[in-house]
Amino acid sequence: MQAHVTPIPVKIVTLFGAIAVAVLFFFAVVFALAASVQEPLTRLAASGLLFVMGIAIAYYITRKPKTVIQRLEVSGQMKAASIKCPNCGASVDANQIKIVSGVPYATCPYCGTTFEVTEEPKW
Repeated sequence: MQAHVTPIPVKIVTLFGAIAVAVLFFFAVVFALAASVQEPLTRLAASGLLFVMGIAIAYYITRKPKTVIQRLEVSGQMKAASIKCPNCGASVDANQIKIVSGVPYATCPYCGTTFEVTEEPKW
């Protein structure tokens, strides 16, 4: 049920991002200095645009990943129900449950079936 995605190593993205930021800042300074000689408005606008792009890339490569913590509070005693494989009826360990896109899935250790863990209605 999981899509195979090849991740790009973070260090390579950070390295290329840092090089891009350095180049953009360098050309921003060059355009700002050139504005004193000829076409000041156009060159200052280009310098400002390059500077803003450099700041945007610097922000992107230095941002921290967000951690989402989910907590469940219940208002009484809870009793754990056993999880059974719908294919072979074997008991599945609760540690085998993986959350994929907010949906709990379990894989049977005996027959290999992956199934969605759902709660049966109590009525």
